[in-house]
Amino acid sequence: MSLKRNIIDRLKLNEGEYVSGEALARAAGKSRAAVWKAVNSLKKEGYVIEAVTNKGYRLVSDNDILNESRIRRAMRHGIKIFCLSETDSTNNEAKRLISAGERSVFLVTAEKQTAGRGRQGKSFYSPALTGAYMTLAVHPNALLQNAVTATTAAAVAVCKAVERLTDKKPLIKWVNDVYCGKNKICGILTEAITDFESGVASSVIVGIGINIRTKDFPEEAGNAGSLASPVERAELIGAVADELLDLLDGGSAEFIDYYRSRSMILGKRIRFTENGRVAEATAVAIDDRGGLVIKDGDGNEKTLRSGEITVRWQE
Repeated sequence: MSLKRNIIDRLKLNEGEYVSGEALARAAGKSRAAVWKAVNSLKKEGYVIEAVTNKGYRLVSDNDILNESRIRRAMRHGIKIFCLSETDSTNNEAKRLISAGERSVFLVTAEKQTAGRGRQGKSFYSPALTGAYMTLAVHPNALLQNAVTATTAAAVAVCKAVERLTDKKPLIKWVNDVYCGKNKICGILTEAITDFESGVASSVIVGIGINIRTKDFPEEAGNAGSLASPVERAELIGAVADELLDLLDGGSAEFIDYYRSRSMILGKRIRFTENGRVAEATAVAIDDRGGLVIKDGDGNEKTLRSGEITVRWQE
């Protein structure tokens, strides 16, 4: 264990109280000068640590810092992590990395997105310090050749991570939104990068944006809301990435039943757009590839593989 991690873990264990430099040095088998140097380094990383003569060091409780080391500590999977203070879009950044030759499985995160993107050309409001903005890239994965299935897996990963780390019980609105109550807290954008010669998806990137403590949404954000939880962003990002990687290793049978159990639309009337025409139907099932089975007023069934739907809340 590194000295910095040792210090943070011990300060967290004694959160709210001072721990002397001598005690930290003794526990880590290092000198007090090494501890002082490590504490200063942690401060530069963004940790809020108070130092008082004859008392020692105290970790201030509000330390929701997003950096590679904190995300890595929250994860079981050992993958590359690129942690940015700001980017236009984590999906765009992942594409740039792949274009530059990155071929490992990797995760991109950012404190802030200046041009966060959603499906259908929509934007995703991504202010600094309040949300989890991340993209996982894999190359290739047979399961992810179907964009709907990939998005389905990501929605399940978000729900599992949120349920594990908070007291919230999120639900999924087909195909790419996660809700708490009637407010959207998460959007997912899956994109494939296709090899020009073979026509096969050589890489798939799954972008996920979660509103954790975001407030004052712009009008165009519609019914957006926040998770409103004290969970740390690094911890949630690590948990979502772990859950998604686990699901991709296990195959669709591992998560489709869970997806169905968290669906907020089955049995409800919905509006959907097809070929530029708005129509109504009842959502009746989720098929084994994540497609939405709907039934119209004449009893005819069909399966949607893409598109946007609106739930008839009043019913």
